[in-house]
Formats: sequence, structure tokens, C-alpha cells
Amino acid sequence: MIGRLRRAYRGMRLGTRLALGLGALALVVFAVVGTALTTYMRDYLSAQLDDQLGLAQVAQSKSIAENGTLQGKKYYRWYYAVYDVSGGKAVLRKPEDAGDLPSDIAPLTSLATAQAAAEKEMLRTAHISGEGEYRLRACEVEPGVVLVSGAPTDDIDDTVRRLITVQVVAFGLALLALVVFGRRMLRRGLNPLSDMTHTAHGIASHDLTESAARLPLRADERGGGPEVEELRTAFNTMLEHIDSSLAVRAEAEQRLRRFVADASHELRTPLMSVRGYADLFQYAAANAPEERDKHLARLRAEAARMGVLLDDLLLLARLDAAEVDAPLRLQDADLVELAGEAAAAFRASHPDRPLTVTSGPASLKLRVDPHRIRQVMDNLLTNAAVHTPAGTRVSLTVAEEGPAAVVRVEDAGPGIPPADRERVFDRFYRVDKARSRDRGGSGLGLAVANSLIRAHGGTIELSGGPGSTVFTVTLPLHAPA
Repeated sequence: MIGRLRRAYRGMRLGTRLALGLGALALVVFAVVGTALTTYMRDYLSAQLDDQLGLAQVAQSKSIAENGTLQGKKYYRWYYAVYDVSGGKAVLRKPEDAGDLPSDIAPLTSLATAQAAAEKEMLRTAHISGEGEYRLRACEVEPGVVLVSGAPTDDIDDTVRRLITVQVVAFGLALLALVVFGRRMLRRGLNPLSDMTHTAHGIASHDLTESAARLPLRADERGGGPEVEELRTAFNTMLEHIDSSLAVRAEAEQRLRRFVADASHELRTPLMSVRGYADLFQYAAANAPEERDKHLARLRAEAARMGVLLDDLLLLARLDAAEVDAPLRLQDADLVELAGEAAAAFRASHPDRPLTVTSGPASLKLRVDPHRIRQVMDNLLTNAAVHTPAGTRVSLTVAEEGPAAVVRVEDAGPGIPPADRERVFDRFYRVDKARSRDRGGSGLGLAVANSLIRAHGGTIELSGGPGSTVFTVTLPLHAPA
């Protein structure tokens, strides 16, 4: 039975359980208050009856002292007994009226004996056979004479019973109202929690395995107090984070698919070329010395191009994985000297594009991987040469700005459209979709440069507008640990 009640209680909703708990607490409070009030009322009425007995005995003592017996006004259902106690034993005097004594006088005689022994006024509640509960009071009228008066306590008992009845009815109604209205108020206050529950069920019904999965649901029900508001805010913040994570995951999956497709396409082209030239060697005409050398040269070029592409992909993969043997070999290097070497190589390979080198400090020592920093400079300069017409001015600037070293590569070419600026650092992304791979490259140069600079703890940014393209590389003067 108890186990069944426990299971039923655990199956109740939170609002019902709180209302029942509040009702149980109120019931305890009502019981304590009712008991205290009833006890106080009984004590108060008993004290009033004791005072009434005392006042009556003052007047009755005079009548006994003058007449030897009790005469005069008497109260309905009160009993009076006069005892002689001079001999150490309580001897009852004959009453004026037989109705002054009950049929059971033992309690009165006992109290008179006790008063004679104690020699002071005494009060006692006793049960008189056939009459019920009586409040008895004994006092000395004169030496050797004791008056015992008894008053029924029926009125006190009736008053207390009525008080208890009123309390039970009033407290019962109050308890019922408290449970009913308290449950409604609690349910209203817990509505935000119910809204969160519905939101959670709605989210659970969504298929989050899809790449485009989002969480459009939010807990919008307000109220419930500061604590519930804080919980609702935290719940919605959690949903925002989950939604953002799903969006990032979807974008990453989309980029991965695009990356795999682009990488497959980029590798397929040289592989098809290698296969085509290999098929040519099956024919006698292709085995002529001049034809064979030409085809072998093309094979070596395609293989070299495929090797460069694979090296870039391997480098990006190692940088993304943050391997222990990351492709960075840090050492002290002069950034100005590296810029000069990159400029010399650019002038030799692109004599049709004037290059200006500007350096603030004569020397700028940094702890970097000189080979990778040189690779970044070469990629940026090559990017400026590939995507600008012949004769376009290119500038390379090295400066120290605050706690960082800055390298700027600027060209006066047509610029990059605003729609393409956010994706220029994506892998295999080309601004000019129609440009051939022989001139446009694989689309990995800027992605490699961005990953290498981030691996050094720096940043690379694109700025400029029509007629100007500026890549700004920022490296910390002190390499992070």
C-alpha cells in the first residue's frame, strides 16, 4: 500500500506535488495553531470559572459564619458542602437543602480533607458519578470549618467543542482553497517549465542528422519568477549554441564536400594527362626521339604539378590536425632579409611587373619558420602577378607596428569583387572561374598562406577596393610558447 502511494506520488506532476506539499505544511500549521488556540481557550474559561467560584465563596463564607449553614442565592447545578475538620477528619454538616449535595460526595470530602491538611485554598477538577466533570474549590470559612463548592464544566466543554468544530471547518475550507488555488497559481508559475518541456519534445522530433538541420524552436513563455526566467534564458542560450554548432557543422560538411570534389577534380586533370601521354607511347610516332622528349617533359611537368598539389594538401592537413610534428621549425630570422629574397625571386620570374620594396627598420628579428614565411611571401607575390595584367605595379612593405611585425603586399590590379572577398582564403577557390589552371594555380596558395600565418599566431587580412588589392600579414614580435 505504501509502495503504491509512493509510486502514485512520484507519477504526479510537479505542480500537484508542490500543492500537496504546501497543503501538508498548512495542515501542520493549522493543527499547531488550533491546538494552541483550543488550549488557551480552555485555560481561559477554567480561570474564569475559578474566579467565579472564588467570588461566590467569599459571600457564602459570611453566610456560613453567621448561620452555620449556607443560605441565600445559589447557582444552578452548583454543589455546596460544609465540613468540620477540627478533629483531623472531615465531617459533613447537614445542608440547608438536600439539592446542595450530589449523590457522590466522595470527591468533595477528599478535597476538604486535603485542604485541611494543606491549610490553603485548593482547586481540583473531579468526576462526580452521574453528574460529569466538576470544578471543585475548597476554602477555610473559619478555623475548623471548610467550604467546598463545585461548578459543572459542561459549558467549558461545549464551548471548546464548538471552537474545535469551527476550527476544523474553517481550516478545512482554508486548506481546500489553498490546495486548489495554490495548484492553479503553481501551474501558472510553472507554465514556462512546461513550455521548455514542449520545446524539448519539439527538438527531439527534429532530425538532427541532416546537414541542414536547424533548431527554430525557443522557449518563449515568460513568468514564473527570476529563477524560472534565469532557467529559460539559459535554456534558450543553450539552444542558440546548439543551433550555431549545427550551422557550423553544416557549413563544415558543405566545405568538406566541396573540398573533396575540388581536390578530386584537381588531381584528376594531371592524372588524365599522365595517362594520355602514357598511352601515346604505344604508338611508333610517339617514340621518335623529338616526340618522346616532348612527351616525357610534359609527363614530368604534370607529375611535378601533382606533387606540389599533394604537398599543399598534406601541409594543410597537418596544420588542421595540429600535429606534434607540425611543419614549423622556429628559429631566429630577419623578416627584412626574407622580404628581400622574395622580392629578388619575384623580379627574376616576373620581370614585366615592377616591384617596390619598402622597409621601415633595417632589420627585424623574429622567431619564425623562415622557410614557411618565405613561402607565404612568395604565394602573395605570385598571386599578385597571376591575377593582374602585365606592367601592374606591385609593392612589398615590411614595418614594425606596436607589438607586431607587418608585411603588406599591394598591387594596382583590377581588385577583388566584394562578393569574393570572404572566400578568397577558402581552399580551391578562384576569383576568376574561367582562368586556366596553368595560369590560375590550384586555388590553394592563399589557403596555405592563411594556415601558416595562423600557425605562427598571426593574422592575414584582405583590404582595398577597385584598382587596389592589399594583403596584410601581422606576426607577433614574440612568438607564443
